[in-house]
Amino acid sequence: MALIQVSFTSRTLQRSVPLQVLLPVDKFSLMEGPPREEKPFKTLYLLHGLFGSCTDWVTGTRIKRWAQEKNLAVVMPSGDNAFYVDLPQANNLYGEFIGKELVDITRRMFPLSRSREDTFIAGLSMGGYGAIRNGLKYYETFGYIASFSGALHILEDIGSPQRVPLKNELYCFGDLQEAVKSDKNPRVLVRRLLQQIKENPDIRFPKILMTCGTQDQLIAVNRTYRDFLTENGFDLTWYEGPGGHDWDFWDLSIRKTLDWLPLDGQE
Repeated sequence: MALIQVSFTSRTLQRSVPLQVLLPVDKFSLMEGPPREEKPFKTLYLLHGLFGSCTDWVTGTRIKRWAQEKNLAVVMPSGDNAFYVDLPQANNLYGEFIGKELVDITRRMFPLSRSREDTFIAGLSMGGYGAIRNGLKYYETFGYIASFSGALHILEDIGSPQRVPLKNELYCFGDLQEAVKSDKNPRVLVRRLLQQIKENPDIRFPKILMTCGTQDQLIAVNRTYRDFLTENGFDLTWYEGPGGHDWDFWDLSIRKTLDWLPLDGQE
């Protein structure tokens, strides 16, 4: 499994950005027999959590070994602490970066499939929010979405007097009352998608996997979102089990995700 460090100048973020890519191009290099059939790799775009970086998944989980087993390319960007939404006031269009620019440029850099059914997005905590938000917004690109311990509480209970937003929430979402009504809110994107399907029945929902540990403080909001998505017709797979907001649970979650996705497996 090749681990590739990439740096490129992003149009949407207006600066040089880091990227890590796992590419199983060397999977059969030491084996006898015919070489692997040359075909584009199925690809998982994998988002880190708050205070993290593009290196988190390789150091925190066994994604490198498992992606090689499944013959899967994995693209891991850095999202700073921006919840993977667009921040036009700061010239940081993180949503467009994830949903359009990153997919386009990595497909030009590497032999990745251009099929929606071969293109997946997942993430943990802040990245779980980003995966659902951008997977829904860019549903024509991503056929499968996975969220682990998703930070889906951000735009919930905005009017509650007990709800005290963090500084980075205010930075990313601005006026929370307005953000709730915008496409930063996955609920808004679901409603828009439902309306689009009424007008065009050929549109297909992405399939979704959600996981959360039963000791995680975000379990309640993740169950709420599970029910909301299911009630609105999504093909949703749910897993909850012992665990907290930690790498042991996310390591388990990425294994479950790779078993759930339509991957080649051993060849």
